Formats: sequence, structure tokens, C-alpha cells
Amino acid sequence: MSPEMIPEEVSDISEILQVRRDKLSKLREENKDPFTLTKYKRTAYSEEIKANFEVWEEKDVSLAGRLMSKRDMGKAFFADLLDDKGRIQLYVRVDDLGEEAFGEFKKWDIGDIVGVEGFVFRTRKGEISVHCKSVTLLSKSLLPLPEKFHGLTDLETRYRQRYVDLIVNPEVRRNFEIRSRFIRHVRTFLDSRGYMEVETPVLNTISGGASARPFITHHNTLNMDMYLRIATELHLKRLVVGGIERVYEIGRIFRNEGMDTKHNPEFTTVELYEAYADFNDMMDLFEELLSSAAMDILGIYELTWQGESVSLAPGWERLTMADAVKKHLGVDFLPVKTDEEAIALAKSVGVEIPKEKEKTWGNALYECFDQKVEAKLVQPTFITMHPVDVSPLAKRSPKDGRLTERFELFICHSEMGNAFSELNDPIDQKQRFQKQVELRKKGDAEANMMDDDFITALEYGLPPTGGLGIGIDRCVMLLTGVDSIREIILFPTMKPIDA
Repeated sequence: MSPEMIPEEVSDISEILQVRRDKLSKLREENKDPFTLTKYKRTAYSEEIKANFEVWEEKDVSLAGRLMSKRDMGKAFFADLLDDKGRIQLYVRVDDLGEEAFGEFKKWDIGDIVGVEGFVFRTRKGEISVHCKSVTLLSKSLLPLPEKFHGLTDLETRYRQRYVDLIVNPEVRRNFEIRSRFIRHVRTFLDSRGYMEVETPVLNTISGGASARPFITHHNTLNMDMYLRIATELHLKRLVVGGIERVYEIGRIFRNEGMDTKHNPEFTTVELYEAYADFNDMMDLFEELLSSAAMDILGIYELTWQGESVSLAPGWERLTMADAVKKHLGVDFLPVKTDEEAIALAKSVGVEIPKEKEKTWGNALYECFDQKVEAKLVQPTFITMHPVDVSPLAKRSPKDGRLTERFELFICHSEMGNAFSELNDPIDQKQRFQKQVELRKKGDAEANMMDDDFITALEYGLPPTGGLGIGIDRCVMLLTGVDSIREIILFPTMKPIDA
């Protein structure tokens, strides 16, 4: 708690809270309740005044914001006002306000919302300020802000009380401004290429479109369980069947999985689909989208993330999964013909297949990559040609039926997006769904469910299509340089304090 916020006679927080409530009660007794005010007209913001002082000098302005400091000079105060754009100094003098109004101002607390009218000037020390002619209390702060020298530093409290975090840690706002700009960049990028933005259901009767454990809820009127979506894929591909040849959705996704610095149970993705394109076109698009975002938002390609120096300059490496495993582990899966040989090859480099996964050639290749290679990928790298076993919605490679035309982009050991040449053969798709259903019955909670309506849609004919899903949160983490997803989600999922 900052010194100017605590009267000398106040010794603990309960007294501070009572003092503020007593002040509010006094205002109400005097018919000066700030909570009855409904509007305040302002004509300027802090940063535009400071950035264009020559234009604003000596001009009358009206500002509003939060009182962040008060410095008592006897018959005058210097104070700091925080508004939507930044901070500016106020000069409040008894000769300008009069004894009564000045006396009221002296009682105001740090954190109060105020409106001021006055003219712009520069102090003898050179600080651009507003010389106040009138002041108005617009809202009373009943809780004190964190102490100014130590601020709000506890991570749990920062995430739980983001509203306080934004007040006392102004640098935090930059992360969310970059997030907003990135989402706007994605929309502009896709809209300019003829994509149509749509919205698809969050509540679904089945869970599909990804390998993930869903959240389950219950619809009372229909008396049936429903699932929060784990992907937007299957609905968007239905729209391509319907003739919307370039389509995308930016939306919230829900997965009932673990939480760590890279995962939150609800997160944001953009999924897009383009008829008559393939996964190579999606690679080109993703590279251009992310590299152009870095240049447009930050003005640079070279970034630092998770302790690594990364270049987003175009020309990213592209490796098949088998080549990546061969490059980093020295084992080649492509000549291997049987599942047994593949399992043995994986064991030879210290990789075991998880017990819930089938012991197949494809799972052996994937686990080698997942357990041993992914952590080695720092610079932007497209890993292509994933096994069919782990890609139930991707088209098989015409060169090797064990593989699919799929890629994932990795930067600093982190997956940034996932894309396919979309499977459009309804017979093959149904067989793969059936395989997923069998895995689900065996206990794989992340396996897909059968989606008969989606099969029906494919039977009407899905053109050759390229699809791409991008993790908005991961991309924002990269652009802001933060290591925790909670730093770029305004209100991350948190366990209740009393739970």
C-alpha cells in the first residue's frame, strides 16, 4: 500500500476499507454520491496531449480516468491520472478550485475515478500537465490498489484479478494489444484472399474434428448430453461441400485436458478451408500469414521466445516426419515393412509406445518424433507426411499409403498449427471413424466419434480441399515473447481459491 493511501491513524487493511466506506457514506449524506453520475464528456486523452503538446498548449481540455498518485504541496497538489491511453500529470490548486472543492479533492483516494477540466501547460521541470480548473469525482474506489513500489507481482493474483493487473502493471496491456492486432491481421489477411468468415456450433451432439477429450454438458429440454466443441473442422468442411469454397472461423475451442504453460482448457483457433487446394498451399499461406504479422505488428522478423532467437523471415524449413526422425535420431522408418520391426526400431532409440495406443508402424514413427525430435525444433519448421494412425481426417499420400498429406508447424519446440489435404473419400473416412470408435471403446478418451452426418455430407461430394488450423494463443505468445499462455489470455482458467 503506497504511503499517500494510508492515513497515519490507520494501521491495518480493515481500517482502510472502513475509511473508504465512511467517505462514501459522507458523500451520500451530502447528496454527492458519485455512483449517481451517468456520463462525463471528455475532449482529449493523455497520450495525444503529450505527443502533440504544441497543438494542445494553453488549450482547454476535459479528461477522465483513474487517480494514481497525489503529492500534497500545501495549497496545491500534483497528481497522476491514468486513462485509456496512458498517464498525465495534473496540477490542482486551491486558488483555482476554491476552498470547498479543494477540500473535497484532498479527501479523494488513489484509485478513484475522476474527471478534470483545465488547460494544458508545461511545468518548470518540463513535464506536460493539465492545470485543473474543476474536478469531479465520478466513481469511488472502495478497495486500495497494491503498494506502488512492489505492485502486483504474485502470478496467481495477477491472473485472477486481471482488472487490477491492467491498472498497476501497464506493460501487461501491450500483450493484449498485440493479441487484438494479430486477430485483426488474420481477418484482413484471409478476407483479402476471398475467404468468408462464419460461425459454427459450440454445442455438439458428438465430439469430433480432433483427437482430444471433450467437456460434456447436459441439455435439459432435449434431455441429452452434449459436447463443447474440440474443433470447428467438421462443420466448416460441410460448408465447403455446400459451395462456400473459401471459409474460416475464429473461435473458442474447449478441451478437457491438462493445464500447463502452453495449455488452457479453452483457447482460440482460426480454422480455414480452401477448395481445390492442398496442404502445400496451406504451408505457403501459413508462412506468409505469420511472417507478415511479425513485420506488420512488430516491424521485425527476428524475435526471442522461450530463451531462443527465432527468425520468421520467409523460407522456413520443410521436413517429412520420417526425415526429421532420421536426421535427429539416425533411424529410418520408411524401409521398415512390419509393425513388429517398427516397434523394435523405436525401442532401439529409447521410445516406448503408450499403453493406450496400438503398437503399429505409424504410432512407432509418431512417438519417436513426439518424444525425441519435437524438442529439438527451434527455427520455424514444417513437419509433413504424418502417419495415417494419428491423422484420421487427412488424405492418404498417393506415394505411401501409410502416410497422409498433413503438416504441423513447430517453432521453439511448440506446435503452432496443423493442416491437411483433407480426406474427401467418404468410404475411407467412415472406415477411419470406425477405427476411432474401436479405439474409444478400448479406453482412448481422445479418439474421434462416428459422425454419420459428416459422412453423408462427404457422399454429396467434397472437392479436393486444403485445411489449416492455427493456435491463436501460441502465435500471440511468440509475438509477445511470453512463456506462459496465461499472460496472453485475459481471464485464464483458474482453480477457485476455496476449492
